[in-house]
Amino acid sequence: MSNAYFIPPSAYNEPVLDHAPGSPEREQLVKKLKEMKSKKVDVPMYIGGEQVYTDNKVTMRSPYDLSQELGTYSKGEERHVRDAIDAAMKAKSEWENTPWQERAAIFLKAADLLVGPYRSKMNAATMMGQSKNIFQSEIDAICELADFWRYNVQFMAEIYENQPRSDFGIWNRTEYRPLEGIVFAITPFNFTAIAGNLPSAPAMLGNTVVWKAAESQIYSANVIMEILTEAGLPPGVINFIHVSGPVAGDVIFNHPDFGGLHFTGSTGVFKTLWKTIGENIDKYRSYPRIVGETGGKDFVLAHPSADKKALATALVRGAFEFQGQKCSAASRAYIPKSMWAEVKEMLLKDLSSIKVGSPEDFSNFVNAVIDEKAFDKIKSYIDQAKSDGDVEIIAGGKADKSEGYFIEPTVIVAEDPKYRTMCEEIFGPVLTIFVYEDDTFDEVLELVDNTSPYALTGAVFAQDRYAIDKATRALRHSAGNYYINDKPTGAVVGQQPFGGARGSGTNDKAGDILNLYRWISQRTIKETFNPPKDYRYPFLG
Repeated sequence: MSNAYFIPPSAYNEPVLDHAPGSPEREQLVKKLKEMKSKKVDVPMYIGGEQVYTDNKVTMRSPYDLSQELGTYSKGEERHVRDAIDAAMKAKSEWENTPWQERAAIFLKAADLLVGPYRSKMNAATMMGQSKNIFQSEIDAICELADFWRYNVQFMAEIYENQPRSDFGIWNRTEYRPLEGIVFAITPFNFTAIAGNLPSAPAMLGNTVVWKAAESQIYSANVIMEILTEAGLPPGVINFIHVSGPVAGDVIFNHPDFGGLHFTGSTGVFKTLWKTIGENIDKYRSYPRIVGETGGKDFVLAHPSADKKALATALVRGAFEFQGQKCSAASRAYIPKSMWAEVKEMLLKDLSSIKVGSPEDFSNFVNAVIDEKAFDKIKSYIDQAKSDGDVEIIAGGKADKSEGYFIEPTVIVAEDPKYRTMCEEIFGPVLTIFVYEDDTFDEVLELVDNTSPYALTGAVFAQDRYAIDKATRALRHSAGNYYINDKPTGAVVGQQPFGGARGSGTNDKAGDILNLYRWISQRTIKETFNPPKDYRYPFLG
């Protein structure tokens, strides 16, 4: 029985290992890649603590090597969704009544397992399944996921510690209950850390979860479940299913015990889910919590006083790391005419040195996009740009899917600041640049704000402090994560809470205490030690 206030270990950001030639982590990773390539896995669903297999097997392949079969996963159907909900509801009472420090210990242990014995396996799975180079995998699948688990424990403790004041004769206290019903977590392919955080953040607060990962990320998601299981997560707390979105949604969003949605994915899908939840509102026991991080059309705006080399480097890294498949990736840039020639030269020089290919070759900066659907969509934008007269492709433009889904880093210069690739989310290695007259900076600020329906990330480059202040005020609602003299990607848990508004989501800030507040329902308790015995108030005398 608890008789003390427990203080968890202080959260910290997991150091990024550089995997330099000759380093022990590189040697371990190379060995693990070879080992995992020699084995084909059969990924089950996890329902109520049981591993569930079906006869409907779906093959998983590496996006950069279509001949490389990683294994299969068991495709589920409607009954598996119902089983997962039942398992979550069965586990709910015992889990929410488990002392918070016991729940915390599971995720702290998971973080240590991840960065220790599972580090090379998780990196290898993310590299092979999602075509990430080792640096992109290390900062995502290892460091960010460990940070989520550690910082969320710290945030949870801070929430529970926050109590109301009490006047003489009474004791006021607040209980932070989990939501009624189950939480449905839907996660994307592009970040293993997001896949781990979306189901585990609500679970940490005492909720039970049904989790559906993107089919193209199931390979590394399975490693997350292995880690959580080894860390001691009880059966039924997180139920991992591989069911098509419409089938899962039809069951869950019509179920009276649906209590919340934790989502990262496309804006269109999120709007559809929100509409469905609204139409079904009379079916639920309570109003569901809806948390979503969706699309972005993220900007880089340069002032004439900007550092040219820093700008060019930020464009290369911001636009083309992980093939631009980050919701925060730089995809539109506004550069003053006076510096364009020099920036262009630097940009093209950097791009000419970038190698494209398998992440297993550590010299490749850019790898394959995730699947054929993404490849065809990205290529269609490039093909149209080749035929349009008011744009010029100054770098890249080639695409090949004969062996893997490879697209060169592509830079488009548009005469029209409202050209299609300046406005629409492409989610690939395509950067579009608009060159503006230096004396129109104020007008360009309005252009940046009004061009896109999104407001996720953005960056401003300037040495002029007045220009920085002006841009920061003018673009207040243009980005939930705003960067000054840095690329618009790479938010760190506990340092830059991540999320945007407008068409980019609910801005409930993953990596911050704000997100955890969304998965609790407060109960205020007032206890009076000497209650009144007469209904009459003094004014009646």
